[in-house]
Amino acid sequence: MSDEIRFTVEGGLATIELTRPKALNALTLGMIREMHPRLEAWEDDDKVKAVVIKGEGDKAFCAGGDVRAVYRSIVDDLGGKGPSELSKTFFLEEYRLNHAIHAFSKPYVALLDGVTMGGGVGLSVHGSHRIATERLMFAMPETGIGLFPDVGGGWFLPRLPGETGTYLALTGARLDAAGAVALGIATHYVPSTRMEGLEAALATTIAGANDGRAAINDVLERFAETPGEDPVAPHRATIDRCFSAGSVEAILDALDREAADGSAFAAETAATLRHKCPTSLKISLEQLRRGRSMSSLADVLTMEYRLSQHCMAGTEFFEGIRAVLVDKDHAPKWRPATLAEVDGDLVARHFEPVAGREFAL
Repeated sequence: MSDEIRFTVEGGLATIELTRPKALNALTLGMIREMHPRLEAWEDDDKVKAVVIKGEGDKAFCAGGDVRAVYRSIVDDLGGKGPSELSKTFFLEEYRLNHAIHAFSKPYVALLDGVTMGGGVGLSVHGSHRIATERLMFAMPETGIGLFPDVGGGWFLPRLPGETGTYLALTGARLDAAGAVALGIATHYVPSTRMEGLEAALATTIAGANDGRAAINDVLERFAETPGEDPVAPHRATIDRCFSAGSVEAILDALDREAADGSAFAAETAATLRHKCPTSLKISLEQLRRGRSMSSLADVLTMEYRLSQHCMAGTEFFEGIRAVLVDKDHAPKWRPATLAEVDGDLVARHFEPVAGREFAL
């Protein structure tokens, strides 16, 4: 066991704790490689009735995948001429873990206490129970770093109510606990002051339970509270009208019309979109539209792995990471610089198979 992740099993309850609090528990390849075989072993272990996953500290569940390490493996180690072994392997193994969580037959309880973004969403949203606290800050911010909402974003985002998934994917908008519960991203709300008691109750109840799922549900019924009003709710009609459009340009046109009619939310949302990576916006919209009609998470992850590898072969991810995480000037110079320059052929190429690098379970 590394110092990045900790595993315990007690009385039928297995616990995973991400132990990189200084890095907001960002997910590394090493953590993925330790967690996946544990899940597989617990699937077949009759003594394990449920799994809890949490992050160390009070700031984050998991702030995402360790994209900085992927960046360095190409830019620092290979002079920017990728792909690197890490860029090939990280996404493949992360997506396999996402699918294992999705397929896990026992209760899988994620405690979302703090920042939960990107790869952290992949560690939680595919499980059976997602418990939000008042410290939750949920986001899929990938269009701001030259990527797309991966880890199965093409599966769960199009299946959120209305066009809220499209809105979250393109804008990177943040949700609090009330918003996450309202959309079904979180299944329950429990205040952070009650989390220690919740964990103790889960361990005690599971120990003597015949039915792990019923035991988990009984405990959550006792601890869950109402999270308050959803701040996104007043804007749902605007989101559904504007983000149902067939292109990013049409979405912006719709937002601009509503802004001209006095909608401050539409004006702010349009301004946000205009600061995102144009290529990311277009491939992300296509990803969600394709994902909506796919019949399995495995099919979506196959698509997303192709997208990831084409992004590694391009320029936008590296510019996004440079601007946001390395130089931190927050002034990326996107190429192409405008939506008009991102033509249909460029978008389509991102979805093509990559020789020798296909997703497989």
